[in-house]
Amino acid sequence: MVVRPTSLGNHGIQDRGFGFSEGWRHRPPVRVSMPGMQFDLTDLRLFVRSADTLNLTRAAQQQHLSLAAASARIKALEAQAGLPLFLREARGLRLTPPGEAFAHHARELLRRTEQLRADLQEYGGGLRGHLRVFANTTAVSDFMPELLPAYLAANPRINIDLQEKPNAEIARGVLDGRADLGIVAGQIDTLGLQAIHFSTDRLVLVTSRQHRFARRKSIGFAETLDEDAVGMHHGSTIQTFLAGVTDKLGKPQKLRIQLSSFDAMCRMIGAGVGIGVVPVSAARRNQQALRLALIELSDPWSVRERFVLVRDAARLPPYATALVDALLAHFKP
Repeated sequence: MVVRPTSLGNHGIQDRGFGFSEGWRHRPPVRVSMPGMQFDLTDLRLFVRSADTLNLTRAAQQQHLSLAAASARIKALEAQAGLPLFLREARGLRLTPPGEAFAHHARELLRRTEQLRADLQEYGGGLRGHLRVFANTTAVSDFMPELLPAYLAANPRINIDLQEKPNAEIARGVLDGRADLGIVAGQIDTLGLQAIHFSTDRLVLVTSRQHRFARRKSIGFAETLDEDAVGMHHGSTIQTFLAGVTDKLGKPQKLRIQLSSFDAMCRMIGAGVGIGVVPVSAARRNQQALRLALIELSDPWSVRERFVLVRDAARLPPYATALVDALLAHFKP
């Protein structure tokens, strides 16, 4: 596989010392360009050190610059910005509001540069691919940990960055290139992306076997809202979805505790802390050991189709196609 670097357009970043060859190391420092501004990474590092220490002399020493050179660089940044970034005071520097904003973005640019450096060094060490996957809560905490070990063992030179995101952000992330694959469930706007169906998910109500709902075969979610509840952590895909449902019903869940995994939820439910809405796969996995009761939810939204989102399936690299195939095989009847 030939890895071609992504074009950075008008936001090219150049720097010394990525460490791949002496030829690379001695190229001129690469500059960051944006409308009306141009600066190199030395400028950014100097600015961030000045913002951190609020002392230009100390920041200059840390960057191995003379005080005069450091002062000139900061003044040049302010001239390009057309705004003062620091206030000079008797005791040192103080960031202005535009300076605070500049410092925030400078830190992010430097962080991304370090990540780029690390990623490229991994390729230099034999890495052949880096797969970025945005996925919902169920995927991240339930079935992806089951199938990824075999995939990674079969693809030892592929790394995976798996991140939990809300459904809407998953689609946006794939569309704008922050993710190579997206895993979603339910009714969402796919933003014109290709959607590959791989399974059907069902959410069920889980209770202890001593709970008054335990003998019910089916129940509407609205009927459960007077009970103490166990939920997933704030910001998780499923909890965000349920919050939207309760908003429409005009009555929130009575959450006693929010946790980071479905297995932890099931342990709390089995102990009688409350009831919870859980994917049926996680509920069945814990049903016997924790003596749980599973009750079907009568709400149409409880049945959710699962899809992998891609920009163009025909142009996926082989290792990405292999992960999609692994998903399809994992859920094959």
